[in-house]
Amino acid sequence: MTETDGWLKLYEDTHQNLTYPVVFWAAVPMVVLGIVGILWTLPIPDEFFEISPLLNWGTAFLMASAVYYFIISVSLAIGMLPFILGVAAIQVWLARSGFSPMPVSLGLLVGGIIGLWMGHRNESSLRPVLQDLQLVMIGPAWLLSVLYRRIGIPF
Repeated sequence: MTETDGWLKLYEDTHQNLTYPVVFWAAVPMVVLGIVGILWTLPIPDEFFEISPLLNWGTAFLMASAVYYFIISVSLAIGMLPFILGVAAIQVWLARSGFSPMPVSLGLLVGGIIGLWMGHRNESSLRPVLQDLQLVMIGPAWLLSVLYRRIGIPF
């Protein structure tokens, strides 16, 4: 079993009996958007800005996630690039909009956590929700792997 299979199997094992799968599928990207948004708004060292005005803790997290995806599976990484770029584009838009990014990101995170809880509602504890938060960047890759399996793309 490869590392990819191990992580995806671990994630899949706790997601066999989702109460509301559609809510869960929407909640995973919301949690990622919320976490990246919060990281995006944290203060950065001056050296980050000197390198690029877009370099911050959120983009560093997304870049590390992309590198990790390429380490575990090239085909999953290629499939995740539009998601990662989309998350970054939403954060850039949010930072330049009239909205305050921190409350919006906190709202996305709280809404996503509620969605994760609803997805696991038939289970009696919060452990699966906490595990989903722990594996925050495996969740989107798992969702993509489910789609890959359905259309026959190897990963």
